Amino acid sequence: MGNKKKMTVLDFQKYKDEGRKFSFVTAYDYTTASIVNESDCEIILVGDSLGMIMLGYNTTVPVTVDDMIHHIRPVVKGAPDTFIIGDMPFGSYNVSKEQAIETANRITKETLCDCVKLEGGANMAPTIRAMVDAGINVMGHIGMTPQTATSFGGFKVQGGTPESARKLIEDAKALEAAGVFAMVVECVPSVVAKAMQEEVHVPILGIGAGPYVDCQVLVTQDLLGMYGDFKPKFVKHFANIRAEMIKGLNLFHEETLSGAFPTPEYSFNKAVEIPSVYGPGNN
Repeated sequence: MGNKKKMTVLDFQKYKDEGRKFSFVTAYDYTTASIVNESDCEIILVGDSLGMIMLGYNTTVPVTVDDMIHHIRPVVKGAPDTFIIGDMPFGSYNVSKEQAIETANRITKETLCDCVKLEGGANMAPTIRAMVDAGINVMGHIGMTPQTATSFGGFKVQGGTPESARKLIEDAKALEAAGVFAMVVECVPSVVAKAMQEEVHVPILGIGAGPYVDCQVLVTQDLLGMYGDFKPKFVKHFANIRAEMIKGLNLFHEETLSGAFPTPEYSFNKAVEIPSVYGPGNN
């Protein structure tokens, strides 16, 4: 590595126009961010998925703006050559346009991430337009939207009927008109994402949206086989890091019990003369 050049907001459209694919993963801490920064992946999302991955919730809903800022800051430090997206959590933008602008301002100012992302289709378009007019770089997110998943029966493929597919495409067009520079499309049939590509000009970043999109998105802990609680259909394990970590931990445990670790190689071996506890003349 060493020659990685950080993407800009304008590069998203440039890459799409040139037909150049790109990839997008997650990170929630400095160490993971630094590893992604050494990879060829261009984008990191610090997602509110940290609710499940890092905080152990079974939904993203409890995640706060403070939680997001706490996790985005070290990622920005760890990945200076990677484009960083900060997620806006549930309840931080659905009260009013003013609330959305204030939240986005705070996340951007306190973390120095490159843009914010929020969920919602045509219903959120006026809010997004107000944010863009306020000078904020906004990425959209439609399809399966985890923050409001319970309202449509949990984690399900979206756009599976002609009517819902058409509505998704209209949502995408509304986000484009509102000024997003790109949008995440989650859990939709490949054919719907393809139709969206044909009607929308801004880049489509797909997670579980098939091959006809500009960018593929996966959670790092999912694609590396680290997260054991849940594996969606669209997740491919490109490595099995969880098993390797357990293997390493068990080997450390075994060598601790047997005395095989630490050997002199992993010990400080300087000879030190230690005075008697009794001192001279005492018995």
